[in-house]
Amino acid sequence: MNIHQSKTQIVIFCVAGFFGGILYANFISNQIFNTSGIFSEYFLSQYPSIEIISKEYICYVLRIRLTPLIFLFLLGQTKIRKTMISLFLFWIGFSGGILIVTSIFRLGMKGIMLFVIGTMPQFLFYVLGYALVIWYLYIYPMSKWNYSKTVFLFSMIVLGVIMEVYVNPILMKMFVRTI
Repeated sequence: MNIHQSKTQIVIFCVAGFFGGILYANFISNQIFNTSGIFSEYFLSQYPSIEIISKEYICYVLRIRLTPLIFLFLLGQTKIRKTMISLFLFWIGFSGGILIVTSIFRLGMKGIMLFVIGTMPQFLFYVLGYALVIWYLYIYPMSKWNYSKTVFLFSMIVLGVIMEVYVNPILMKMFVRTI
């Protein structure tokens, strides 16, 4: 398999998951829209007044961001590497599709803005870090892990966590006050 085919397959799994999530949210799961959550009016009205305790929040963010990365890396060392990566990419796309549909259904265009602001700027760093690991595992053994990849991955995850804990709550509170 050449590099172009690998890139195409990675994109196909993620896009297929995204459209699968959109279809699921629209046609199969009506319950998604009836539950409370980040798009509920109650949550959004309370969010600006919530005090975020950075020390606790950083531990939570590290756990939820590192757990999938560790599993991805560990399972990537097995014979089911490509299957696992494909399922991971499909799940990421699927989850994104559901979130987009839910945000639009609950809040319309403001929901899309909430989704974008809720994922920025940390999402950019996480995508770069996860993309490095996914790409490495997908084309292994053509590529070897090295020090520069370790430094890049560590930097992206740390920057993502810093953005998610210290910058994103400020952006979210500013936006939620305008809704």
